[in-house]
Amino acid sequence: MSEKIRILYYALWFAHPVLQTAIAVAMLRRGQQRPFKYFFAYIVTQIMTFAVIFPTYRYYYSAIFYISWISTAISVALGFMVIHEAFLDVFRPFHTLRDLGTVLFKWAGLVMLLVAGVVSVSTSSSELAAWVQAIMTAQRCVRIIQVGMVLFLLFFARYLGVSRRQHSFGIALGFGTFAVVELTLIASWTGNHLGNTAMNLINMGAYNATLLIWLGYTLAKSPARDASSTLLRPQRWEQSLSDIQHPLPADSLIPMFEGMVDRALSRTQASQPLPEENAKAAKAMANAAGAAPMGGLSISAMIDRAESKK
Repeated sequence: MSEKIRILYYALWFAHPVLQTAIAVAMLRRGQQRPFKYFFAYIVTQIMTFAVIFPTYRYYYSAIFYISWISTAISVALGFMVIHEAFLDVFRPFHTLRDLGTVLFKWAGLVMLLVAGVVSVSTSSSELAAWVQAIMTAQRCVRIIQVGMVLFLLFFARYLGVSRRQHSFGIALGFGTFAVVELTLIASWTGNHLGNTAMNLINMGAYNATLLIWLGYTLAKSPARDASSTLLRPQRWEQSLSDIQHPLPADSLIPMFEGMVDRALSRTQASQPLPEENAKAAKAMANAAGAAPMGGLSISAMIDRAESKK
């Protein structure tokens, strides 16, 4: 490694804790460490990792291998939790969709661990230990999930009322951008298209760009969610999942009551008298069924109000 390359290497490396410290300070000043606690923990962990790895790299090079891979494992776990945290923030108004997404993330984490374990056991490599293979496999699985999260937000942000200036979108965008670069570098390095030095420099430069994205989103003011008519589609998804989880009984009388009330109100608005026997029958059926409330009024009360407007 030439002297210029070495200087560039250390400059890119030293930029990591500087930018991470700026992000952590900005989050503390703006109170963002509570809604994004895993992201804040990830940033703080990266700062502590540099504080441990750099002196070890300079004076105890023999221990750098284990320390770096242990820190990578911690980073992979926190990276997965950060993506889940961003997902929960995106689906905060939709409780049923958020619960479904949490279940899917748990299954994704379990499958990721199983794949990592199988790869570490089945791969016979004299150069890397089994636990290193497991960490590498888990890291690549997390990168793929991060890319998928960014693609999901890019395509469905307007349906969910999520602005591309929101903090959760910026967090996912940073992770997804870096994941694309890292996966591309790994593929190029495996195919002998890149050397170790070029791969490390590009990887560190991409991570610095990711830190700049996070710093910009941290300093920017997050806009309020869009509550316009574009949210009708996820609301239908939410209602459909709620109906699946809590279906109405087959012999339920609520749909029939709703139809009778709708007909009574439509006739009232058209200045047509409501037949007394129908109104009495509807009120009797509503009282017998417990007069289930609808929008703060029972069915019988709604019929009485309709009669009073005649």
